[in-house]
Amino acid sequence: MKVVIDTNVVVSAALKNRDPEAVLRAVVARPDWEWVVSAEILVEYKTVLARAKFGLPPELLHQWITFLETVTVLVEVPIVPLYPPDPTDAKFLACALAAHADWLVTGDRDFAQARKLVTTTILSVSQFKTFVCDPAS
Repeated sequence: MKVVIDTNVVVSAALKNRDPEAVLRAVVARPDWEWVVSAEILVEYKTVLARAKFGLPPELLHQWITFLETVTVLVEVPIVPLYPPDPTDAKFLACALAAHADWLVTGDRDFAQARKLVTTTILSVSQFKTFVCDPAS
């Protein structure tokens, strides 16, 4: 299984420690699952987590960056499609397409229209946890 995870899920996991963190842990705990990212997504994860408004202490930020660099699988994304509802989301769709991802996990409702553009199943954090992670436990 290949999983693309939106930045909002990573930030929620770093700040709240509930379902988003459980989802991340479930994905990395399964040897047959890959958390796939593009270089652009990995940069966004790091940049967003470092924003002062989130107030992550430097040591915790370093732990998260190390975690992300260690557990994610980098894929090359040759083309980023246009996605007018939210152009900043296009990189996640491009990664899902390039990796032939099974799942895209997001807290962003802007992906509703994207369901028509990719074969990847797009789920919220709670849906992914309930329907994918929990039954697989």
